Amino acid sequence: MNLRKSLHQESEVFTDSLNDIIFILLMFFLIISTMANPNVVKVNNPRGTKDTKAKQNIIVSIDKEQKFYIGQKPVPNELLDSFIKREVERARLTIDTPSVVINADTISYYGEVFRVMQSAKRAGAKVVANVR
Repeated sequence: MNLRKSLHQESEVFTDSLNDIIFILLMFFLIISTMANPNVVKVNNPRGTKDTKAKQNIIVSIDKEQKFYIGQKPVPNELLDSFIKREVERARLTIDTPSVVINADTISYYGEVFRVMQSAKRAGAKVVANVR
């Protein structure tokens, strides 16, 4: 009769570098998630002291050539008011007070920004200027 204990080797997983890998992946996804916003046209924003955050229901962009965009779709200058009104009415189906975010280039005309603000107010939306 054999009463000796048999020697069992337990398997071991080396996890010392796992913390480094998870940290690098976390940083990568944090940086990528802040850069990805598919509904914004690239414009140069003026710098401000306050950062206004709002839920971005409708984004109206004005680029340096004074062209208007709602989301990423270009909008003709003469039809801007009707497009904003239509988008506000569409957003009102899901939200009580939709907000219109104005994303204007630094060299865009103030009159055009003011026109978008007035049009959004007439449509019954809350207006937020995207100033950074």
